[in-house]
Amino acid sequence: MKSLLFLGNIGTGEIILIALVVLLLYGGKKIPELMKGIGKGVKSFKDGMNEIEKDITEDTPKTEK
Repeated sequence: MKSLLFLGNIGTGEIILIALVVLLLYGGKKIPELMKGIGKGVKSFKDGMNEIEKDITEDTPKTEK
């Protein structure tokens, strides 16, 4: 199966080009806000994954009488 477009062969030049395009689109003042939002999203995702893992590995069996 072929790799997804150029994603398998991304190099330094492509990364710099993408960074420049993002800088031009969003400007220098919007980038920190964008990164803050992405960070909050990643943190929320990790918290959710940890909560699910905790629920699955909970050792107390629930028995009903």
